[in-house]
Amino acid sequence: MTGIARTWPAAYARLVPEPVRRIMGFDLKGMVSLALWIARRRHGVPPGATPVSYSRAQTSTMLVFLFAMVVELVGVEILLRAFGAPVGLRAVFLVIDGYTVLIVLAAIAGCITRPHVVTADEVRIRYGAFFDLRVPRVRIAEIRHIRNFNENGMVKAEDGRLVVAVASQTNLVIELTEPITAVRPLGRRFEARTIRLFADDPGAAFNALRTHPEHVPGS
Repeated sequence: MTGIARTWPAAYARLVPEPVRRIMGFDLKGMVSLALWIARRRHGVPPGATPVSYSRAQTSTMLVFLFAMVVELVGVEILLRAFGAPVGLRAVFLVIDGYTVLIVLAAIAGCITRPHVVTADEVRIRYGAFFDLRVPRVRIAEIRHIRNFNENGMVKAEDGRLVVAVASQTNLVIELTEPITAVRPLGRRFEARTIRLFADDPGAAFNALRTHPEHVPGS
């Protein structure tokens, strides 16, 4: 039994491609985020840390999109009933549409319950369940305000620059003293020396990043 327990993770990693494993992990983290959202709790914010929210710019848009999906789900069910579709076919559409609604809810919950986090030792930059990067504060050389409204994609890497955008926006830049390895949502690794990110309150985030609290042994 012990031997099987030891070999199973290696076999799983060998048989299932990393992008597929990561997508399955997103679903699991999304369900956890939903539970945290209902419980009004946040993930990965230890005592004394400063959470930096970033979800406000997109939540209203995503909720409108979610409402449209629910309306579509109900409309499809009404149409299928009107045309006398069998119960099995209706059930398939209901499961697919219902799961899609759940995934969108989980994505919203992930961005709300998994904020960026600033501690005495590191800055944790996240985008819901999809991206998570820990930057040691000793590697931060400079922090600047910016206002970009034309960012492409959610997490983008190019020429040593990492962009973690929300609603096509970024408003802070972190320059590093040396490159740090980051992992994109589907597993691609790259070296980043400049990070652009978004915060709902960039002024408060800037102050938190500029403050250098003393490290407390054992904390």
